[in-house]
Amino acid sequence: IRLTFTDDAIRGIARCAIGRNTGARGLRSILEEVLLDTMFNLPRTEDMEEVVINEEVITSAASPLMIYGQREKTARAS
Repeated sequence: IRLTFTDDAIRGIARCAIGRNTGARGLRSILEEVLLDTMFNLPRTEDMEEVVINEEVITSAASPLMIYGQREKTARAS
């Protein structure tokens, strides 16, 4: 699964870190807060190809954009 950050999301993360007065040290905690639900739900999700993080995900607690595709299922030999 690809994880993609838009340019606006990256700027939003930086503004959030500056606002918390944590600088680069706070980036991990910001990303963990934003991606917590996604990290726990992804292992149970099939056919997901990409998760896109945009500014609204960072600033408004919106859900990330989930892009699904169809993965080919291979038949197992008996």
